[in-house]
Amino acid sequence: MHQVRTITTQEVKTLFSQYPLIEKAVTHIYKNGGRAFLVGGAVRDMVLGLSVHDLDIEVHGLSFDQLAALLRPLGEVNLVGKSFGVLKIAGTSIDWALPRTDSAGRKPEVTINPDMGIVEALRRRDLTMNALAIELQSGDFFDPFNGLEDLKQGVLRSPDLAFFKDDPLRLYRVMQFIGRFEMYPDEALNAVCSSMDISQVSRERKELEFEKLLLLSRRPSLGIRWLGVIGRLKEIAPELELTQHVEQNPSWHPEIWVFEHLMQALDAATRSPLEGEEKLILLYAALCHDLGKISTTVLENGVLRSYGHPQAGVPYTRSLLQRITQKTALIKAVELLVGHHMEPGQFVALGATLSAYRRLALKLGRSTNLQMLALLSIADRQGRNGSGHEPLEERPAFIDIFIKRAQEACSLSTPVEALLHGRDIADLVEPGSAMGALVRFAYEEQIEHGILDKQKLRELVIERIREEKNKVPT
Repeated sequence: MHQVRTITTQEVKTLFSQYPLIEKAVTHIYKNGGRAFLVGGAVRDMVLGLSVHDLDIEVHGLSFDQLAALLRPLGEVNLVGKSFGVLKIAGTSIDWALPRTDSAGRKPEVTINPDMGIVEALRRRDLTMNALAIELQSGDFFDPFNGLEDLKQGVLRSPDLAFFKDDPLRLYRVMQFIGRFEMYPDEALNAVCSSMDISQVSRERKELEFEKLLLLSRRPSLGIRWLGVIGRLKEIAPELELTQHVEQNPSWHPEIWVFEHLMQALDAATRSPLEGEEKLILLYAALCHDLGKISTTVLENGVLRSYGHPQAGVPYTRSLLQRITQKTALIKAVELLVGHHMEPGQFVALGATLSAYRRLALKLGRSTNLQMLALLSIADRQGRNGSGHEPLEERPAFIDIFIKRAQEACSLSTPVEALLHGRDIADLVEPGSAMGALVRFAYEEQIEHGILDKQKLRELVIERIREEKNKVPT
C-alpha cells in the first residue's frame, strides 16, 4: 500500500516555473484550439511524493504537424518519434505526444487520433496507476479508473483488459512495476498475463523493462517471482525455472532452493554503491551466479555438492542474457563475474599472494573488477535467509580482507597497468610476434613479482632474448 497525496494548482504552477518552456507551449496549444495534459508516470510519481524526472505531455485537438509548428519557435524539434506521434524539443526531457492506439506485434503499428478524448486515451494505458492526468491550463485532475485508490491498496489493475492485450510488452511492464512499487496484480490481470501471447515481443523492448526492474527496484526479485506465479518463468527464463527444482546443502544454504538463493542475492545486490552499467552488470551477475548448480549438483555421501558450478554457470548465463539483452559487452562482463564468484572466499581462506590477486584482476579485464567481484560475494552470502524471503544484512568478514589485499596489490578497480611496451624494446627486437611475446612475458613477470621498475623489466627481457639465442636446436 502507498500513501498518496493531492496535487495542488500551486504545484502545477511550480512545474511551469521549473520548465518555462511548458508554459509557453501550453499557451500556444490552447490559443490554437488544443488541450494539454500531463499524463502517466509523472503524475503517478507526483501523487506518491516521488521526484519527477521525465515528463509526458499529451496534446489533444491538434494534428502532428500543427503541434510541431507550435513547438518549433521554442527550440529545435526532434521528429525521430514521429511514427509514434511523439515530439521532443532538443535539450529537454519532455515528450510531447498525441493520443494513439498501438497494435500488437514485434514492431507495433501506431494510429494517431487527436480527437480521442482524455478519458478514452487514459483507458488505453497499461495500468490504472498510470491512467492519471492533469490538465495543464486548469490544473484539473483526471482519475477515471480509480488509479489513486489502487495505489493506496497496492493493486495493479488494468483500466481495460481488452486494450491491455493489444501490447504484449505490457506483461514485462507489470513485472517491473511489481518490483519497483511492490504492488501486485489483481486476479483478472494475472489471468490475462498468464495466457497472452508474448512471442512477438522484441529483445530490444524486453531489455528496457528488465533494466528498469533491476535498476529501479529495492526488491527486483518480486517481479521475477511473479513470472513463476503466473506460469511464464519457464518461457521467459527457463534457466531460472530449472533452479526451482535444485536443492543445496542446508549447512551452507538454509534457504535450500537455488532459485530462492538467487532471488535473495539479487535483492541484496541492489544495496551496492555502484551506479549505471556497473550496477546492472552486478545485478545480472547476482541473478545468474549459481545457475551452474543446475548441471553440477550431486549427492555425495549424503551431502549435496556442486563442484565446478561457477564455470558451469557461464553457458547458462549466456543463454539467459542473450534472450534479454543485446549488450554483448555486458553479457561478457557478467560471465566473468559468474565464472569467478567463489574466488574472494577461496583467496582469503587460502591466503592467496598479491600476485594471485593481480592475475585475477587481469582475468576480469576492464569491463569488471575485483571490487565488483567482492560486491557479488557479499550478495551471495547475504542471499541465505532460511526463515524469510528478504536477504540478510550481515556483511561477511572475509570481504574486508579480500578488499584490503586487492588494494595492496593495486588491482581493486582495474588490472595493474603494463609498465613495459613495445616501444621500450624497439632497439632489441623488430615489431611483430616476437616483440608481442616479449611484452607479454614482461607483463607476466610484473604481475607475478610485483615489479614496479621498468628498467628491471627491460633487463629481464634482455636476459630472455639471450636465453632464446643460446638454445640449441634439437
